[in-house]
Amino acid sequence: MRRILAPLAVLVLAGCVPQVTPPPPPAPAPRPLPAPAPAPSPTPTGDWRDWPLTPGDWSYRLATGGSVSSFGVAGSDPAFTIRCDAAQHRVTLTRAGAVPGAPAMTIVTTSTTRALPSRPGAGATMAAALAATDPLLDAMGYSRGRFVVQQAGLPVLVIPAWPEVERVTEDCRK
Repeated sequence: MRRILAPLAVLVLAGCVPQVTPPPPPAPAPRPLPAPAPAPSPTPTGDWRDWPLTPGDWSYRLATGGSVSSFGVAGSDPAFTIRCDAAQHRVTLTRAGAVPGAPAMTIVTTSTTRALPSRPGAGATMAAALAATDPLLDAMGYSRGRFVVQQAGLPVLVIPAWPEVERVTEDCRK
């Protein structure tokens, strides 16, 4: 009888052991939300001559029908371009970014501040044209260390006044 009761006791005791249920599989990780578009840079405050320069460097090159000086970070589209159309003796100032309604492009130098009518340019840019003899071009080139390009709806550009500004201006005056 002991032989019969021993296996029966094992079965009875086995029924007392709680059943272990495996944990449910983990829920899938939530997908990250796309990063929001960066907010426009606030307009710096205080004296514009103390504002930090926009990152980048100038480059100059001869182009068909004139010359071009571009300012920006190497390997990306220029933030600001000065282009000479030698046949027309016109200089076109172009900045990155497009704004509906074509607000004026304002240039601030140590000797002058002037709003220029602008229009959409090629790609996502805004452009303003000047006669090569316009004194604003000299004011930009000889501004004390920097000049500013402002346009409603776009970040302020604080650009160093390097010789590339005057190189294009002089090319256009020949």
